[in-house]
Amino acid sequence: MAAKQKQIKKDRTPEAVIRRRLEDARYNTELIQLIQRLVIIALAAWIFLTKVLVITQAHGQNMFPSVKDGDLIIAFRLQGKYQKDDIVICTADGQPYIGRIAANENDVINMDETGALTVNGTAQTGEIIYPTVAKPGIEYPYRVPDDSVFLLGDYRSAAIDSRDFGPVPKRNVKGKVITILRRRQL
Repeated sequence: MAAKQKQIKKDRTPEAVIRRRLEDARYNTELIQLIQRLVIIALAAWIFLTKVLVITQAHGQNMFPSVKDGDLIIAFRLQGKYQKDDIVICTADGQPYIGRIAANENDVINMDETGALTVNGTAQTGEIIYPTVAKPGIEYPYRVPDDSVFLLGDYRSAAIDSRDFGPVPKRNVKGKVITILRRRQL
């Protein structure tokens, strides 16, 4: 009991009180620094995920078999120039779309009854297994306007793309697809 009373008196000495207050102040400072770092990390992550990347889920079969319904798509927003065959995310008529760039500004596109697609007089062959058939509304040969791209879906016979809504202004292109994460029974 006497030892306990000595300890209580020792804890009440000015030196002990000052030591405790310094430890509390150090703890509070470290806590504030931790909170500041967490806020900075959260802000950096938010900027990265909203201003640098686009993360979305594919809806529909426009890009089948390249992109399937439900796949998670990650696109890079800061792409300066878009090339032919880039897969991009865009908005047209207020709706989001995923499509492949078939032609850039000032390119001339032509489609015939056999399902053949030519851009600037060159036949476009590749891994697309569906024929490219013209739809009503655009007269071919068609020249893509300045600052626009002409998008086609890979599932050409059923895709909704620039044949339906026309060329897409580059300002409506939200980003170039850099990663496709396949949905596996999610």
